[in-house]
Amino acid sequence: MARTNDALPLEEHLCFAVYAAGLAFNTAYKPLLEPLGLTYPQYLVLIVLWERDGRTLKEIGARLHLDSGTLTPLLKRLEAGGFLRRSRDAGDERQLRIELTEKGRAVEGEAAGIRERMTCRLGRSGEAVRALQQDLAGLTPSLRGTAPA
Repeated sequence: MARTNDALPLEEHLCFAVYAAGLAFNTAYKPLLEPLGLTYPQYLVLIVLWERDGRTLKEIGARLHLDSGTLTPLLKRLEAGGFLRRSRDAGDERQLRIELTEKGRAVEGEAAGIRERMTCRLGRSGEAVRALQQDLAGLTPSLRGTAPA
């Protein structure tokens, strides 16, 4: 059937390509993370804590672009799984501090090869993957309206 207007087909929209790739990433990570007892969003939380342990809820949310309503259930499930503990900051009771447990630190070693396996699965060089990552990372501030003028 011929198009009756000038609308672009779905496949020609950048937003759909990014959306579809995001779904594919989630699907590709699932079998790699299941043996560790993690979901993809939980894995991202742990990556942030592996970068620097003892962050606040607010800091983790800022790094992952998640609000506390989305992040809190993730953290509760990670705590129930023994990966981290949540506690009130001794210096400021309003702040919730998140710290890795021994299990949370140990799983970093078990997860070490996931990034490389995903890079191989993409079928692109490490340089090409880094360039794509930089391009996509550059879109985020523009779309959020926080890009420098």
